[in-house]
Amino acid sequence: MDTTTGAVRHPGPGHAPGVRRQAWTTTWLLLVFMLVNFADKAVLGLAGPQVMAEFGLTRQEFGVAQAAFFGLFSLSAVGVSFLTRRVRTSVLLVLMAVLWSVAQLPMLWGAAGFGVLIATRVLLGLAEGPAAPVAVHHVHGWFPQEERTLPTAVLMVGAAAGVAVAAPTLGAVISHFGWRWAFGAAGIAGLLWAAVWAVKGSEGPLAPPVGPASGTVSDGPGVDGIPLRAVFCSGTFLTAALGAFAAYWVMNVKLTWMPDYLQSVLGWDLGQASTAVGAGAIANGAVLLAHGLLARRTARRDRPGRLPDGAGAGLLVIVSACAVTVFATVDVLWVRMAMMAGPMAVALVMLTAAQTAIARIAPPRQRGVVLGALVAVFALGGIVSPLVLGWIVDGAATVAAGYRNGWLLTAALLLVTGILAALFLRPERDARRLGVPRAPAVGAAVAH
Repeated sequence: MDTTTGAVRHPGPGHAPGVRRQAWTTTWLLLVFMLVNFADKAVLGLAGPQVMAEFGLTRQEFGVAQAAFFGLFSLSAVGVSFLTRRVRTSVLLVLMAVLWSVAQLPMLWGAAGFGVLIATRVLLGLAEGPAAPVAVHHVHGWFPQEERTLPTAVLMVGAAAGVAVAAPTLGAVISHFGWRWAFGAAGIAGLLWAAVWAVKGSEGPLAPPVGPASGTVSDGPGVDGIPLRAVFCSGTFLTAALGAFAAYWVMNVKLTWMPDYLQSVLGWDLGQASTAVGAGAIANGAVLLAHGLLARRTARRDRPGRLPDGAGAGLLVIVSACAVTVFATVDVLWVRMAMMAGPMAVALVMLTAAQTAIARIAPPRQRGVVLGALVAVFALGGIVSPLVLGWIVDGAATVAAGYRNGWLLTAALLLVTGILAALFLRPERDARRLGVPRAPAVGAAVAH
């Protein structure tokens, strides 16, 4: 895109191979961006037992520290998403990475206590809140509608891979250098990514225009006058947001409490717990990647699937609800581990499905704002789940009983939201009703 006029470039066929390569180079860089993003989130959960011991915290107080991350998360997700109309997403991404990396470094100071931890987690959440919507908005500038599910899934794989890489790596850092250096390592990784992106990051040919000139460029027939209220009140937005809330809830419950659960209830050491959490994250990434590949294959066949568009993601959330119930109630270790590494993970497909569905019903210039609103809603699961689970576990007769009750509550949430999504998540129907056309293919720029 011409950054001075905001005009969209439409490369000719001769430029298609180069655009294709750049599209996927950008996607892989943003995968690493999401990897570092979720490694930052995983640090406190992995260091949880050591942090609670050093600061003398109850699990409920530790839940407050985890929830502090989301104190400004939703507000910044919406606020920065509005900036995507005025500032290039490539610039926003590097600024966010620098800010969240710097937020990790104060914990290297030996005198930094619980108050500093809370303050840095709030700052970290402020910087990371817009990460997913801005990254997805950016990558959608490189791909037409029918090709977007796979790159979106790749970004979500980066989220899962962040935990998979962080769990054993940061677990080893904690074991050898202490928990404070886990925060330092995460911060340094973010600064390295920002340096690479400052050189390699660029806007895609389908990126909507930014700046004052954007008001003169139409998104397509009948879409300029769509009020955001109509998008937000659609069945697709509401059920996508609720389903993603439940998926984000279960992801954060596992991220925050699974290391403590494995150590406190099952008696594992830190190395075993870190390896198990990493294996579960790999399973999450495999599920997301498989879903993206299947969705792309379906789109290329150019014929309707057996299920209504959007219903499959809701059904997978229901499957995850059943798996969490089994995990909570069956006292057989291999069964629990099989549930954690397999069926529990399929709920995360909703995070990809929700974002691609929302992008479908939003006009291009409003896409960043609507994606930010989606993240603001489902990120509430990250605020509520650490507090609720910590309160349930501390209030139960035993730690094991408290965790069982917390898992069953999680299963109920997944079941209800999965049913709603299976019934009402219909992006194509709502896009037609709102009058939002499909994004045009730009030559062969991002095919295959």
